[in-house]
Amino acid sequence: MTTASTKITHDFPGFFKVYEDGRIERYWNSEYVPPGLDPETGIQSKDVVISSETGVKARIFLPKIKDPSQKLPLLVHYHGGGFCIGSAFSSSFSNFLSALVSQANVIAMSVEYRLAPEHLLPIAYDDSWAALQWVAKHSEGEGPESWINKYADLDRVILAGESAGATLAHYVAVQAGARELAGVKITRLLIVHPYFGRKEPDPIYKYMCPTSSGADDDPKLNPAADPNLKKMKCDNVLVCLAEKDFLKSRGEAYYATMGKCGWGGKVEYYESKGEEHCFHFFNPNSDNIEPLIIQIVDFIKH
Repeated sequence: MTTASTKITHDFPGFFKVYEDGRIERYWNSEYVPPGLDPETGIQSKDVVISSETGVKARIFLPKIKDPSQKLPLLVHYHGGGFCIGSAFSSSFSNFLSALVSQANVIAMSVEYRLAPEHLLPIAYDDSWAALQWVAKHSEGEGPESWINKYADLDRVILAGESAGATLAHYVAVQAGARELAGVKITRLLIVHPYFGRKEPDPIYKYMCPTSSGADDDPKLNPAADPNLKKMKCDNVLVCLAEKDFLKSRGEAYYATMGKCGWGGKVEYYESKGEEHCFHFFNPNSDNIEPLIIQIVDFIKH
């Protein structure tokens, strides 16, 4: 019987460490919660398979349907976690999306993309793009998922994410335009506390994506360097930042870039004062959560 190695070759505190034998140990693992009916809100949820080949799945959240003849906007969500932790099936993201679905009266679909470093980047980007392509298969009402066929208005699609999930949502919006994806119309892009790298090379990103420099010349980390940015398929963008977020300056740069790059849409800005990165998950008692949710819901509705 072989003994697992105790020698650590790479350590990224807060995310994961890698042992000499290739074993990955995360600092934080998501708590799985099953889908079902929420008796308080009446929201139903279920898990669906996006691709049987890759194993990519998603969780769909359906609010109470008051009028079946009136289809609802579809919010496609990409969870945060530095591309390497987090899950669409965790309690934190399920609770957040349930609240959003209830208040905004939308259908939501949170994508369970494959995580690095077991699945090196850009796999998470590819999975995220594949999820929107899967949604587009429902444009004629004959897709593989009945809830989307019956209740989703694919002319009102919102892409959303926080942290690394915001990076993925932006990437998918650009791909939808650059690749001329038919069958969906992206009306809103919700970017919350985005992760767009840093000015200097980012060691953890470079480890998870060996083909990247981990710096500003990578268009996935720096949208200003993306030659397809002006092709982004979206009408309106809301950039939500936190005053004390260590990534705030990159979010501000993204907001400025979207305001001057000529993509043809409108970009808005909202800042939560005195808060840090993704505080609405890490500091659930914050008084700034409700104003943030109100801002998000208002953006989705209007």
